[in-house]
Amino acid sequence: MAKTRSSGTGPGDIAPDGSAVEFYAAQPRNEEAAALVHGALPPGASILELGAGAGRVTAPLVALGHPVTAVDDSAEMLARVTGARTVCSPIEDLDLPDRFGCVLMMSYLVNYGDRTALLDACRRHAAPDGLVIVQRETVDWEEAPRAWSHDGIDFRLSELERLDPERCAATIEYRMGERRWTHSFVSRRLGEEELPEVLAASGLRLDRFLDEGHGWVAARPA
Repeated sequence: MAKTRSSGTGPGDIAPDGSAVEFYAAQPRNEEAAALVHGALPPGASILELGAGAGRVTAPLVALGHPVTAVDDSAEMLARVTGARTVCSPIEDLDLPDRFGCVLMMSYLVNYGDRTALLDACRRHAAPDGLVIVQRETVDWEEAPRAWSHDGIDFRLSELERLDPERCAATIEYRMGERRWTHSFVSRRLGEEELPEVLAASGLRLDRFLDEGHGWVAARPA
């Protein structure tokens, strides 16, 4: 396989990172993630959601009283977002004049892209007393199940290759009824022991973890 860039196949539009727009738009709201973020913030805190996709977390955050600015590099994804300001831009290039009570970057984006550039963008947009919330992978892909199902969707890890000690290339197949998509990507490990140094390189400091598995990282401007 040896792919080093993200790509995707299947019906409908495919975002620049290989994500299938129709697939994500068809999924239910992620109320659990929204509740976790909401619980870490003051009421009504403004949120910059980086990599918002089709708005699965955006909508419940808005319903919980947060003004959300949703950022994605796919205009087709953002067309599915409701109730929030939208900005179409790569995260790394984003430079808004606003500062936010929370900068939120989920979906393991910190594992898939240039983590320094991504975290720099988080720091750039966080208010001095704001919170940066990042979701990272905590399970090595080589230890992950090869097939699983939830919410009526069948998932299959169809390809996996270790590129080096830190990176794996993977392809996941998604099936919903007769529709089938694939998403190929490279994941780079970000271990808990690395977090203080990685965050510090972008002017952030580790504040706490929001979950028992330590996949949800809360940081503050240093």
